[in-house]
Amino acid sequence: MVTAHNLSKRFGAKRVFERVEVELGQGDVLLVTGPNGSGKTTLLRVLAGLAAPTGGELERPHRGAIGYLGHEPLVYRELTPLENLALFGRLYHVAEDRERIGMLLERFGLWHVRHERVAAFSRGMQQRLGLCRLLLHQPTFVLLDEPFNALDRDGAALLDRTLAELAERTLVVATHDPGRVEHLATQQLAFA
Repeated sequence: MVTAHNLSKRFGAKRVFERVEVELGQGDVLLVTGPNGSGKTTLLRVLAGLAAPTGGELERPHRGAIGYLGHEPLVYRELTPLENLALFGRLYHVAEDRERIGMLLERFGLWHVRHERVAAFSRGMQQRLGLCRLLLHQPTFVLLDEPFNALDRDGAALLDRTLAELAERTLVVATHDPGRVEHLATQQLAFA
């Protein structure tokens, strides 16, 4: 499903990473660790198709099969959760999106605030909505960059259960808290 050979990324003269090798199939979970500034986020952005590599070869699924959640939840703050997910449902051509949207909002504890503007949400609630957005189109290749960011204990426990379910897909998780994901990982990549 995802193959990277000698993958490299530079910003001008600054080398972010070089000669990264990744081979992931369905059911593989890649855990990416390392300190801030080591290249984790950049690698995920390259794997997601949001940034171009400067060297090497990369094969990945088409964009419609990719789900990416970065440091920001990538939702519109002036819209409600229902409006956000309806918009993304249209963008991804999600059939029967009302039912799926309702199920996701209920699952992530946002049904009761479905008509409120996201701007009034805590950072943790925005992260939960970002997870709804990520899962809406049922991607087969899921990339999560610090997914536990801003989540309270209940939100983190919900994400733990969600990650266990997503492990049947192809999953890449970059985190400073590898203990939460190590039991799922089939591969690990550590940046220095």
